[in-house]
Amino acid sequence: VSGTNAHVILEQAPEAPEQAGRSGHPAAGEGTGASATGGVTAWSVSARTPEALRAQAERVREAVAEHPHWSPDEVGHALATGRTWFDQRAVVLGRDRDELLRGLDALAAGEEAPGVVTGSGRCAAPVFVFPGQGSQWTGMAHELLGTSAVFRESIAACEAALSPHVDWSLTEVLRSDEPITRVDVIQPVLFAVMVSLADLWRSLGVEPAAV
Repeated sequence: VSGTNAHVILEQAPEAPEQAGRSGHPAAGEGTGASATGGVTAWSVSARTPEALRAQAERVREAVAEHPHWSPDEVGHALATGRTWFDQRAVVLGRDRDELLRGLDALAAGEEAPGVVTGSGRCAAPVFVFPGQGSQWTGMAHELLGTSAVFRESIAACEAALSPHVDWSLTEVLRSDEPITRVDVIQPVLFAVMVSLADLWRSLGVEPAAV
């Protein structure tokens, strides 16, 4: 994308009743066909070669089909945190179990499909990129302030650091339904949101190689 800001909106995953076991498989529970968040779930797969990636997609598809009690969110958590990352990678996106399984079918067959993204990477850890002005929107952080203690505590720490230097409240600005128009407000608010999102990712085990 040239000359344009590109963004991905990520939702916080729900707290699972049980964490994934040491084997990397999802914990047993009352799996459902839809994501507990009501949004899109990501299933990530990686391997050393494109052929191995397709084979791994097939194995994941078979395992999920054999365990209907695994919820989409449990599977996504296990795949993201319980496996080694290799150079060849893919992410399957879907709003329910059937859509995700169809994506795995396409990936296993080496076919393009909506919600299936493939690529390669050699970085051992992700890189966090903080966007600049223009990435704000009315209502950003509303849901995370109400659902994530980690995010909320980080925002509170940022507010305490900012308060001696500004004449407005960070929390009030984020909870407001009014657009943020003042440049001297937008920049510190965006910084606080990015720092708090980084804290949230790190609390989930995602450590960046660089920021």
